[in-house]
Amino acid sequence: MFDITSQAAIDTTAVHLKGRDGEFLYTTDGKPVQIVIYGPSSKQFSVIEARQTNRVLKRMNDNDGKHTAVAPEQRAAEQAEDLAELTVSFENLAYPPAGTLKGKELFQALYADSTLGFIPPQIIKAMKDWGNFKPGSTGN
Repeated sequence: MFDITSQAAIDTTAVHLKGRDGEFLYTTDGKPVQIVIYGPSSKQFSVIEARQTNRVLKRMNDNDGKHTAVAPEQRAAEQAEDLAELTVSFENLAYPPAGTLKGKELFQALYADSTLGFIPPQIIKAMKDWGNFKPGSTGN
């Protein structure tokens, strides 16, 4: 018999960020620049999925059941908010424009920064890959 629980996912993983050029980012002393995120098996992920579904349903109700496109600014703001909720921490990463912000406010500020628009797709891609959430994995 195969013990299926050997395939159980863990709730978080570290995503080693890549720069604009696609190369992995490291600090000057060689530490990986990472963002630790919650994954699809976590309670936090379920909460965000429900929130996203509720947004769609509300928009449809507000528009007599018709699908409507969301303004790009609103979509970006919602994405930044959702990603911030699914972020545990930044490792070896500073974001000076956020000043003294910490936690979710800091995370949301970075995700909302259009000049760093190459970061959210990396996080979203890693989040959707269950293979990144096995014990000892990193969400590269």
